[in-house]
Amino acid sequence: MFSGRTSRKSISHPEHEDTMAEGEEYRNPTEVQMSQLVLPCHTNHRGELSIGQLLKWIDTTACLSAERHAGCPCVTASMDDIYFDHTISVGQVVNIKAKVNRAFNSSMEVGIQVVSEDLCSEKQWSVCKALATFVAHRELSKVKLKQVIPVTEEEKTEHGVAAERRRMRLVYADTIKDLLAHCAIQDDPDKDFSNMVPAEKTRVESVELVLPPHANHQGNTFGGQIMAWMENVATIAASRLCHAHPTLKAIEMFHFRGPSQVGDRLVLKAIVNNAFKHSMEVGVCVEAYRQEAETQRRHINSAFMTFVVLDKDDQPQKLPWIRPQPGEGERRYREASARKKIRLDRKYLVSCKQSEMALSVPWDPSNQVYLSYYNVSSLKTLMAKDNWVLSVEFGEVHLYTLEEEFLSFHLEMVVHVDAAQVFTLLSDLRRRPEWDKHYRSVELVQQVDEDDAIYHVVSPALSSNTKPQDFVILASRRKPCDTGDPYVIALRSVTLPTHCETPEYQRGETLCSGFCLWREGDQLTKVSYYNQATPGLLNYVTTNVAGLSMAFYNTFKACESFLLDNRNDLAPSLQTL
Repeated sequence: MFSGRTSRKSISHPEHEDTMAEGEEYRNPTEVQMSQLVLPCHTNHRGELSIGQLLKWIDTTACLSAERHAGCPCVTASMDDIYFDHTISVGQVVNIKAKVNRAFNSSMEVGIQVVSEDLCSEKQWSVCKALATFVAHRELSKVKLKQVIPVTEEEKTEHGVAAERRRMRLVYADTIKDLLAHCAIQDDPDKDFSNMVPAEKTRVESVELVLPPHANHQGNTFGGQIMAWMENVATIAASRLCHAHPTLKAIEMFHFRGPSQVGDRLVLKAIVNNAFKHSMEVGVCVEAYRQEAETQRRHINSAFMTFVVLDKDDQPQKLPWIRPQPGEGERRYREASARKKIRLDRKYLVSCKQSEMALSVPWDPSNQVYLSYYNVSSLKTLMAKDNWVLSVEFGEVHLYTLEEEFLSFHLEMVVHVDAAQVFTLLSDLRRRPEWDKHYRSVELVQQVDEDDAIYHVVSPALSSNTKPQDFVILASRRKPCDTGDPYVIALRSVTLPTHCETPEYQRGETLCSGFCLWREGDQLTKVSYYNQATPGLLNYVTTNVAGLSMAFYNTFKACESFLLDNRNDLAPSLQTL
């Protein structure tokens, strides 16, 4: 029954053994590193590395990593949000590391880390992290990329979450539209409407001729070069508002809509969309044309950049307010406010550690995409941990434990039911009381979309001296993105104004829990359940970590019986899976 507490760390990866000499530390085969000494020609008036130059180095390093994996030329498709945490001074070294997190059909997500190094003091600082998407391109044949095989815990986490980030990129524009349609964006109450700068005064237009040094061997303009030109005109626009030298703090998603080639004329336009108390958003777009006689210009790229003005103590200064133009200017003004709200929500949800997260996060239209992302990515991160310890075996049910910031549990069994059927049955929480005695009743509160729903769950009292518990739970379900991926059902607590705490129940919370389902064969599925146990939940599930409690075992066996009994009732609904 007891397994001697075997750790999953001991599992080897024979497919990578031939790439590592004995005693040699493992290195990702797609990893590329670049180190650059910052010279005066790379810096701005403050003696700090120009962000435009840094973007060129980042793009080059990431492109080389993508091409190492693809084995053919690659072009930049997009660059996700970048937050700059530290400036780099002349004389310091920039160390850039890039590796492919995941490959899809013809595109790849590349993760980039930038660290600055002071050669005299040997100190190092994290400057920024970035995620770029590259597309492989061959002239005569369609590209089908080979899959990335993750080895380390970090690689497994990034590989699993990459599919969720890709999904988030695809719905970004719709997220902005939904927020503007359903939420009232409030202006700063301290805004002085009598002293405002017309947005038109910040407008910048500049043209660049694409020459051979700006392009790759196929004649396509380097994405990093275009980003550097965009940063230049955005800085000028920001300076026209504040009459000072602004500092770029964040870039919101470069998105390349089409290529440009040697000989193209690129027209770069920038304007301050909105100014907040201590920051401003500058919108930049790039259009291309070949000859002066052309009337139709191609939209190449667009991005939004956030600037601040720092005083001598590196504290942000108060900025003038902006007065938008009627029509398009007012649209950009409102969208900038929406993006700021989304950016703050996203930065909080995606970047902070779990120990810093509230167990229940408020749910609203501005953060629902990112809360759903965080819900799924947290479960995938927990799944990818390589230090789970097998504590108990009880027949075909295995219990693993993990002791880090939170005590976590992982139960696993194999059932003779197709994975798509298991996914359909377990993703509807309204059916969970049929097999889980800890769920007394489940009400569907809101069907957010096809893949996300919010439920109100009532659980029985632990004893005669305690109240029943209730939970407000976001359930996010995901189908496999590729062969070998699991079906995912992720659960976490949220707060809703319509379902506040009541005297009748004791409000319970769950930080991260859910199912991962792997197809092991025809009519054979590995069911894995994960739970990061909060103190209240630990008492609730009454688990004995020294041995698998009968409560856990009986619940999991009841789940198996439920799946077997109901697998034949799902034929119509399975057609879409």
